[in-house]
Parts: sequence; structure tokens; C-alpha cells
Amino acid sequence: MGERARILVVDDDESIRKAISTILEEKGYLVDTAESGKEAIQKTHTGFYNLALIDIRLPDMEGVELLTRMKDTTPRMVKIVVTGFPSLQNAMEAVNRSADAYIIKPVKIDDLLDTVRKQLEKQKKAKEYSEEKITEFIETRVKELEEEQTTAAGEAS
Repeated sequence: MGERARILVVDDDESIRKAISTILEEKGYLVDTAESGKEAIQKTHTGFYNLALIDIRLPDMEGVELLTRMKDTTPRMVKIVVTGFPSLQNAMEAVNRSADAYIIKPVKIDDLLDTVRKQLEKQKKAKEYSEEKITEFIETRVKELEEEQTTAAGEAS
């Protein structure tokens, strides 16, 4: 991305928030943190984030519930679930609620950075594709309107 990606780290464990934030900041990302689901929702209402790393167990709500609630605030934000309680049920529920990836604690730094990088690249490609489609639509619509004007001018004379 031309600009630095903004990442929100949502975890109730302060040491994990600090460790992940430091790692991501050292790689050039702009990082913000939240220790609860409610705080994360407030932050996504007032700020923009490209990606969120969400702990599956938060003090005020389950991370999978937060996935759904965050979709309403920032629909295209990449959401990665991070859990110390891996299970097939957790993974399926996370994916069904629009998680883009699933990482198991203890987090391996290389895996975390690789997942973040890949997800941000997918987001960038999706944005470029959307912009391309919008441009094509506008160009087509301009040609249609020009044709309509030419036809209307011909009929008026």
C-alpha cells in the first residue's frame, strides 16, 4: 500500500497487545489497540483501520460477536481472529462471521507478519479491482449519455 496500513489490535492481555503492536510498528504499520470489544467498536466508529487482529475471548464479548459488529462499522476491514483456544467450532464460527484468517496463540512472529501482509495485499487487490470496475462503469455511462445527447439533438433538428 502506498500509505501505511492502519491496524487495530484487540486483546484484553496488555502484554500481548504491547508485543504485537511493537512487532507491527517495527514493520512500518500504524497500530492502535483496544482491550475490549466495546472499545474496539468505538474506535472503528471514529477511525479507519485496514485490518484488525481480534482475540477470540474478550472480557465483554466473544471475538466472533465482535466480527459481526465491526462489519457494520468498517465493512472492508480485514479481520483476523487470534486465539489461545483453538477448536474446529471456533474456526468455523469465525469464518462464518467473516473472519479473513485465523491465528493460534502463542503467535509465531513470522506467521503473524506473513498473514497480515497477505491479507493486506488481498485487500489492496480488491480495492484496485473495485476502482477499475467503477472507472469502467463511468466510462461506459459517459459514452451512453453522449450517444443519447447526439440522438436527441438529431431528433430535435
